[in-house]
Amino acid sequence: MHELHTLSSLKAHLAADRPLADTVITGLDLRGGLVDLRRAPVADAVFLGCQLEAEALVDLVSRGALVFPRLDGLPYEAWRTTLYSPEELFQGFDANDPCTYCATPDARIYAHFKKTGGADEAPMLEAFARRLHDHGITEALEALLRQHPRVVAFMGGHAMRRDAPDFLRVAQMAAHLAKDGVLVATGGGPGAMEAANLGARFAHAPAETLEAAVRTLAVAPLYSDREWLPAAFRVREAHRGVLADAPATLGVPTFFYGHEPPNAFASHHAKYFANCTREEGLVSLATHGIIFAPGAAGTVQEIFQDACQNHYGTVRGEVAPMALFGERYWREELPVWPVLEALARRAKWTDRLLVSDDPAAVLRFVSTVGPRTLSRASWSFCDAFCR
Repeated sequence: MHELHTLSSLKAHLAADRPLADTVITGLDLRGGLVDLRRAPVADAVFLGCQLEAEALVDLVSRGALVFPRLDGLPYEAWRTTLYSPEELFQGFDANDPCTYCATPDARIYAHFKKTGGADEAPMLEAFARRLHDHGITEALEALLRQHPRVVAFMGGHAMRRDAPDFLRVAQMAAHLAKDGVLVATGGGPGAMEAANLGARFAHAPAETLEAAVRTLAVAPLYSDREWLPAAFRVREAHRGVLADAPATLGVPTFFYGHEPPNAFASHHAKYFANCTREEGLVSLATHGIIFAPGAAGTVQEIFQDACQNHYGTVRGEVAPMALFGERYWREELPVWPVLEALARRAKWTDRLLVSDDPAAVLRFVSTVGPRTLSRASWSFCDAFCR
């Protein structure tokens, strides 16, 4: 269906005498005669969350339009049509007063999420609103991904410290990929995720500029430190020139983990209420592979979620590269490598698997290998027995 999200696009659509059938008009204030819909063919048009006068509402419905009302009283827009930016999520934040975070949209939405049930089933209208919101986020995310044919994701723990050597190494790998035109995606949170989003934004800056930014961040190494978010905003302020013309980079966080704020360096945040949708989507969108930095249970889950997709070719019928960064960590501390290698050997995709301590080797792997089609015959009951 064709979608119209601005008053100007609706006016242009009507001026061209195009019917509104199979068209979705979202979130527009149509009161006060700004747009004359009385003579427009509106059968099979859909109006989502638009503001309408009573007479116009009756007219549209009587002529075959489907009208869904606004859902007021929420700290978020249920009929959302765009991804979040850091500026929107952190609106009102003052780096000189960390407690101003509590009044930002990000914090207020999380407080509302907890108040209305959190991860438990929410009341019906709240559950409905959350699902509408997440659907809008998915559509906006797909629009962004259509502009970026090569996506590499970085997975890793939120506990990676900003003053740890791996933080800078992850940032440098992400910078290299972003400079080559890759869209760097992460889970949008702290730790290894922040490092990758930061590096992507500094892709065109000198190496010493990125190093200086990491040193500034390192005064508050963990997201639980009071100065964690202020330090990020100081980096943003100090390097406004770099960030003004920086590559896009994606974060896919969730209000499910709203106790840890999203990082301030992803230019686009696809922030979901449903963590299951977020996890599945984040692994699936990485068309050209995933780099797994050291992490805990969440990262291990993502490793085997990605392995499952590769094993059965469930995403575009392809096998995408998996690079585990940190040999000792993934072979001994959390020894997922033997199981992962055994799975890959069974389905013949070990050529898309790497474990290494060498950032250069990881970069060569994801930059040159790419995805490949998985040779697997499809089967269905009906095709086998009934046709």
